[in-house]
Amino acid sequence: MAGDYETLIYKKEGARARITFNRPHILNAVAMTGAHEFDALAAKIAEDDEVRIVTISGTGRAFSTGIDLKDLAAGLIDNSYFDLWDRALRRFETMDKLVLCLIHGYALGGGLQLALASDIRVCTPSAKLGLPAIKEGLIPGLGTLRLARYIGLGRAKRLIITGEMIDGAEGERIGMVDYLVAEDSAEAEFEEIVARVAAVNSKGCRLSKEMLNSCYDLDFETFFSLYKERQFRATSSDDFREAMAAYREKRPPNWS
Repeated sequence: MAGDYETLIYKKEGARARITFNRPHILNAVAMTGAHEFDALAAKIAEDDEVRIVTISGTGRAFSTGIDLKDLAAGLIDNSYFDLWDRALRRFETMDKLVLCLIHGYALGGGLQLALASDIRVCTPSAKLGLPAIKEGLIPGLGTLRLARYIGLGRAKRLIITGEMIDGAEGERIGMVDYLVAEDSAEAEFEEIVARVAAVNSKGCRLSKEMLNSCYDLDFETFFSLYKERQFRATSSDDFREAMAAYREKRPPNWS
């Protein structure tokens, strides 16, 4: 099943939602129309109980270069853009689905912010990663919240304050990227990673995502109380019963 969007390609394939940025002529930069579309699509996917996994990629030479600077300089982007974009990113970050992105070419600004809001980042070695908003007199969104959680405060300050770019290989070395894939087989390797994640994508796995989203923000007793409640939800789920049946029958689980 596919949806009709001006700046995105969206396909729903069973339990998978596949999103592709589709403005290759400007490196998949996002203007007001794209921000509205991406926010609406994030809300649609979050509410779709059939979807268990989301994959995000870009056409052409880039994943995404974030906000459309040409439209920004022309006064065609207003402050509602930032609400739309960051609301969409928070939906992907917190939704009851696992979100993976395939990064190639440029992942800059809002593009990198989206990658940081995803659960798994897969990247080619030559990809260019950065938060150059400082060069336009802007704050790089909630990259200021997320980046340090992956690479440490010192490195995050360096990259945000200078606006410099690093490549995918360096991103993997410092923990910004989870998997490196070869330039000439990136899509095939990405699909293998998606399949591995799908194979363990139980209710317990997605509840673990919820726990990890809170791991830096809650005191121990509050976190432990949430863990017990969510562990009860996990062990009460159809997925847990299927996992136990699969264990007894010595076969892979078949998630419903």
